[in-house]
Amino acid sequence: MRLYWIVPLFILAACQSEPQVTTEPEAETEYVRSQSAEDAVVYIITPEDGDVVQSGIVNVKFGLFGMGVAPAGIEFPNSGHHHLLVNPADAPAMDMPIPTDSVHIHFGLGQTETTLELSPGTYTLQLLLGDYSHTPHDPPVMSEPVTITVE
Repeated sequence: MRLYWIVPLFILAACQSEPQVTTEPEAETEYVRSQSAEDAVVYIITPEDGDVVQSGIVNVKFGLFGMGVAPAGIEFPNSGHHHLLVNPADAPAMDMPIPTDSVHIHFGLGQTETTLELSPGTYTLQLLLGDYSHTPHDPPVMSEPVTITVE
């Protein structure tokens, strides 16, 4: 038995439906911040504050105490993944996902180190732990800034 008559019924039903008109603006997404562990500390192992690097290749190793590392998208208590801030003008909003750009570098696979290629100059590096949705924890787990010079 062939059902050729079903397709025209779906088309007819689709044509008769009223278009949906939204008069109210969409509500902004509210992000629920994950709680951080009370003793959580994130820090930069290398380079150290004040280091002078002779080439533009800078190896950055991340440290974390009191919490675990989990990839983005994996919701697990007391865990998160690293975001490296390079020369941030200001701290990102703490109640929204951390932006992705040249200043806010995401390590959503759970990486704990990276290599940066930097031109000569002075750089401030800082780590910020983000939860499964890239949103900073409550309270935020943020390292002390490390300033380096690349010659």
